[in-house]
Amino acid sequence: MMLRMRTLLASGVLLVAGAVAAQVGANKTLLDPNLASREQLLTVPHFDAALVDALIEERPFLTMAALDKRLRGPVAAEQLPEVYAKLWLAIDLNAATREELLLIPGVGKKMAHEFEEYRPYDGLPRFRREIGKYVDATEVARLEQYVYLRLDLNTATAEEFATIPGVGKKMVHEFLEYRPYTDIAQFRREIGKYVDEKEVARLERYVKLEPAAADKVEPKSEPKD
Repeated sequence: MMLRMRTLLASGVLLVAGAVAAQVGANKTLLDPNLASREQLLTVPHFDAALVDALIEERPFLTMAALDKRLRGPVAAEQLPEVYAKLWLAIDLNAATREELLLIPGVGKKMAHEFEEYRPYDGLPRFRREIGKYVDATEVARLEQYVYLRLDLNTATAEEFATIPGVGKKMVHEFLEYRPYTDIAQFRREIGKYVDEKEVARLERYVKLEPAAADKVEPKSEPKD
């Protein structure tokens, strides 16, 4: 089972075990444009060899908006929903723009509003609960595969880090090794010892740094006269 899971992850298909408190929506079908092989990208509807080779050369794409902009022209606008049913770059549930939400196949203005209404999300269980007020469990599961939530570099577990597409045990170890992180620049510097600048940028989109608990304490107000 574990061997099959690693094989699928390495191939560019996002795969997340349901038992893990995953920050990437669980799915077994969508190709990740930053990880998929040339052969896999050639299976995407309306893609030809020239477009596939160009995408591989230009990746990583750091936002779905950037990927969408790149595809408009080579792919007709009315064909993009079919593309995005096969190929998708997960969008940050707490930060995605309205335009990015509307790129999800089957999502209209009303559902995009519901996605935004319940921000900030503290985990995918809340997403399932809130969006489940409007659609059934099957549709919630379909929508979930298009989103993710960033992991805090200083508090996420090894299992959560392992849900980041393309991250294996060695990289999870490196993520943990350099704690505590004081800023994102430190993350770039330390992880940059193991992968190139493009890969650091790809990984960075899945992480964040929350203020330390001590930093969240509001200063005491001066007593009033």
